[in-house]
Amino acid sequence: MKCTLTPENINMLKARQWAQALTLALSALALNAAMAHGAAKPQHGGVVQVASDISFELVQRAEGVVIYLVDHDQPLSSVGITGKLTVLNGATKIEAELKVAGDNKLEAKGIKVDSGAKLVASLSNVKGKTVTVRFAIK
Repeated sequence: MKCTLTPENINMLKARQWAQALTLALSALALNAAMAHGAAKPQHGGVVQVASDISFELVQRAEGVVIYLVDHDQPLSSVGITGKLTVLNGATKIEAELKVAGDNKLEAKGIKVDSGAKLVASLSNVKGKTVTVRFAIK
């Protein structure tokens, strides 16, 4: 069987390639939207990071730092979660215990966070896992 390329066959091949490229592009967009669940925007005026499919929002307060936990846009109970917050303010390193402070929040009292600081929250028993969350303050 002999295959000849006619203008009609070439046009069909080009249309097929465009359809495949369009399908691939739309699939990538749909995948991105499906994976972007949880609280992407701060709900309490803080900085949000996602780790292990859970959103963590770090909020600075006068008395310290609060971290809110959200799982798929729903508050995640902080009961049973323990952890440590490490703050790097320039060359100064401060560590504080994170304690349950409400339904879906953890708190580290007495912590002052400067602009440019980097924070690491090491949490245990977050849905049975150990989770590390990194924050950068602008």
